[in-house]
Amino acid sequence: MRCPQPLTLDPRLHHNRGVKAFKPHLQGLPSYPYQKVEAAIKLDQNESPYDLPPELKQTILERLEHLELNRYPTLHAEDVREKLSAHLDWPVEGLVVSPGSNLLIQALVQAAGRVLDTAPSFPHYAFSARISATPYQAIRLGEGFELPMEALLEALEANPAVLFLPNPHAPTARLFAEGEIRRLADQAAHTGGLLVIDEAYHQFSGTDFASLARANPHVALLRTFSKAWGLGGIRAGYLMASPEVCNVIQNFVPPFGLPAHTAQILLAVLESPGYVQGIVQALRAERERLYQALQKHPTWTGVPEPDQLFPDPHPRCRCGVPSVFAEGYFGAAAGPLPRAGRVHPGLGRHTAGKPALSGSGVFPGRGVPCVTRLSNATPPKPRSS
Repeated sequence: MRCPQPLTLDPRLHHNRGVKAFKPHLQGLPSYPYQKVEAAIKLDQNESPYDLPPELKQTILERLEHLELNRYPTLHAEDVREKLSAHLDWPVEGLVVSPGSNLLIQALVQAAGRVLDTAPSFPHYAFSARISATPYQAIRLGEGFELPMEALLEALEANPAVLFLPNPHAPTARLFAEGEIRRLADQAAHTGGLLVIDEAYHQFSGTDFASLARANPHVALLRTFSKAWGLGGIRAGYLMASPEVCNVIQNFVPPFGLPAHTAQILLAVLESPGYVQGIVQALRAERERLYQALQKHPTWTGVPEPDQLFPDPHPRCRCGVPSVFAEGYFGAAAGPLPRAGRVHPGLGRHTAGKPALSGSGVFPGRGVPCVTRLSNATPPKPRSS
């Protein structure tokens, strides 16, 4: 393979001062906070440990074989939206489908006059606000990661805003009370704002706010095919909202934006969605097994939450061992819990995956035990602090 030629500056451009054509706020803006790490078992991106059932995968391959790749896909994923509408019992004009829910987050932020968030939270909300120069305010969660209700209600009262609220929350896995979410929805309706409930993991908590979004046009739901559906590799997500909201957001999704092969895969799984419940049940069973193992640990106590398990604070955990911890909702992993821009001392998260990967072993490292075992894998060496 030939090596590419390096970029060589034309000597006539010795007075080059850099590209000035971009908006000033983009100069020096850091990239999305992700760094690929090579590991024996990949755990760091909250992916399902299960691929599609072989027979469903074969069906998809047969559909792709007959796909005319020289043709553009539908304008706004109309075929997928119709099938999704029937699956969800949701009006098709209230759906926007895109290549990943992250693109929908960016669209919502670009359309917003102001963005509200919690801290800590899913980083793409803040990142999208930075690249679009949208005014952004993050309100810190309580000491037990409870919602700061009065502060959020006050912030919504100030000016109409888009409030992003993951439920179950990421990264804390806190499941917020329905009454609290309804109060925020009512406040959004009162002020002309929009409450966006990010339900990326709702299958694992058994929650569903579709009825609230159906009754209140100031509530929208973000969902993804990456987690319970096990389709992280194809990048597909959708927005459930009022036609008014969807008409605005659809304009931010490029025309013909959902690739034809992605659409065929989505159509296939929506026609045979039964496998999803099996995966959810298996992972929830592993979560319970991991929780019971944590209960036997001498220093860490598991706290049952919808998606994850949190050990109680312990002084021995304060040193932190970043290389021992791999963040993720799936797979046998544990991670330090970020809190308002830093790692929260004494709190980590354990996650459930395939039975072969999660259990009650112990990672040695700097005196910080972790109730997680990686089968046939060597624990990573701890970094120096």
